[in-house]
Amino acid sequence: MNKKLLLLTLLVLFTGCGKNIPILQERKATAFSLSKEQNLQERIYQTTHFNLLSYQTSLLGCENINVFIEGDGLAWISKHTVSSNPTPLNPVGLKLMLKNNSACKIYLARPCQYSDSLMCEKKYWTSHRFNEKVIESYVKVLDEIKNRYKNKSFILHGYSGGGAIAAILSAKREDIKTLVTYAGNLDTDKWTTLHKITPLTDSLNPANFTQNLQNLPQIHYVGIQDTIIPLEIFQSFCSKFTNSNNIKLILLDSTHANIAEKF
Repeated sequence: MNKKLLLLTLLVLFTGCGKNIPILQERKATAFSLSKEQNLQERIYQTTHFNLLSYQTSLLGCENINVFIEGDGLAWISKHTVSSNPTPLNPVGLKLMLKNNSACKIYLARPCQYSDSLMCEKKYWTSHRFNEKVIESYVKVLDEIKNRYKNKSFILHGYSGGGAIAAILSAKREDIKTLVTYAGNLDTDKWTTLHKITPLTDSLNPANFTQNLQNLPQIHYVGIQDTIIPLEIFQSFCSKFTNSNNIKLILLDSTHANIAEKF
C-alpha cells in the first residue's frame, strides 16, 4: 500500500473521515440508542481532569466487573484538521460491551467523548491521548466503582486505543483479573513508525509496561484484515515479554472497524 493510499485508509477507517459527518448530538444519540437495547444506566464519572461517560448494568453484588474502554473515536476529520470532538461515529467499544454476556459490565468512554465541555483540549485525543492525566482519570473511576459496589476485581477490555489504556491500567493496579484487547494499540512507538506518522508525544506506551504484566492472564484479539493496527503491533508488544505464557492471541477475520461483528 503506497503512502497516499495508507493515509486515506487511516482517515476513513480510523477516524471516519467523510463529507457528512454526524454532529455531536447525533453521535450521542447513536450510543444512547444502543444502550437502551439492554436497559443500561447512564452515568457520568467526574474526576480531577476529565468527566467520563459510562453505560452500565446495576453492578450491585458483582464480585468481578467487566470494564470496556472505547477506542480513540473521531480524532481527525482530514489530513490537516483535528476533530473538534472525539465522540466516535462507530462506538465499537460499546458494541463489544453489549455483546458480552456478563451481568456485571460497564462501558467507559474516552476523555471528551459525548461531551462538549470547554475544558477539553484537542491534544487529549491526538498527541496526549495516553497521557498520565488520562490514565489517572481511569484509575480514579475504577477506585470509585470499587468503593461504591465493593467488587473484588476487574476484567479490563479495551478496543483500539482503549486497549492501550486497559494495558497501562492493568500494569498499575493489583485488582485486575484479566486483560482483554480488541485491535489494541499495544505498542504506540511501533504503530507510529509503521505508519510513518508523528510520534505520540506526552503519551505512555503500553509496550513499556510489560514487566508489570508478566503474570497477568491476557487475551488479545487481532483482525487479520486490520491495516490500522495490524498483527505487527501485537507481535512487537509480545516480544517485550521474557515470559509470554500468560498471553493468548486470537486471530479474527475482521478489519479494524468491524471487529465487534465477530462476537
